[in-house]
Amino acid sequence: MPGYSVKLLKMLDGLYRPAIGELEELARIAMMNKLYLPFLREARDLFSSKLALEEKRFRMYISNCLDVAGALSGLRYAFYKFRRPVDHVSVDLDVLIHVDDVPKAVRRLVRKGFRLAVPEPYTVTLERGGFIVDLYTHPAFAWIVYMDGLKVLRDYSEEFELAGVRVAGITREAEIAVAAAHAVYKEHIILLMDCLTAWRWLNKRALRVAEDLGAERALEVLLDTCSKIEEGLAEAPYKLTLSTLLKAYIEKAMSDRVFRATSLNLLKYAVKRRGFGRALLERLTRKSY
Repeated sequence: MPGYSVKLLKMLDGLYRPAIGELEELARIAMMNKLYLPFLREARDLFSSKLALEEKRFRMYISNCLDVAGALSGLRYAFYKFRRPVDHVSVDLDVLIHVDDVPKAVRRLVRKGFRLAVPEPYTVTLERGGFIVDLYTHPAFAWIVYMDGLKVLRDYSEEFELAGVRVAGITREAEIAVAAAHAVYKEHIILLMDCLTAWRWLNKRALRVAEDLGAERALEVLLDTCSKIEEGLAEAPYKLTLSTLLKAYIEKAMSDRVFRATSLNLLKYAVKRRGFGRALLERLTRKSY
């Protein structure tokens, strides 16, 4: 019998009609994999009230994103971890921005009603009414840089249309590399949304982009995991094993000078972050993010 991950994938493709008794579990799996809105759209007849609420959240999310894009107009920025092959709802927006444009971006967003929440190396977090904007100069975690943000902005940014408005983002091929690196190096979890992004947008250029951005190993891990999920050998969200992570980190450190150098920042991060031990335990035991 196929697991719920496969059933959800087939359902979203219109190839599986779930039994009534499966819907609640499929809804839970969809939510954990950032596919709740596509799931509700497929099951609209049985979840009409929940769908209406999620569609309202989606419209508010897009409205907030357009507000941010308007504030950042003329600056060197790009939405990233944003473009996906299916619609999704998030409470935050990740933005790559040139380091020289960060002060101006913060001032503009504050004038839009955002509150400066957390300034950190490589990241500035702002918040407005529960909606969070993370301004990244480089994709990073715990003050460790795992991708060159300047390179992504310079080589892989483009305009695309969002609700009829032209905004700045990164190419679909770059989104695959970013999704893979984020899942492996930062979150340690593979979501079905990551798999859909790779499956639907992967091409030869995407492989070259991943190599150029130092994400080729992460992409290999992503594609291997997604194959196991598709074959019914694993369920998503899929938590990467410690051995897989260690191998990925060692290879990354050997090939990426900036990652290797900024890895020393982890000690500073641990010292300055209150509750670091508790946060680390939660990260190690969580099932999704």
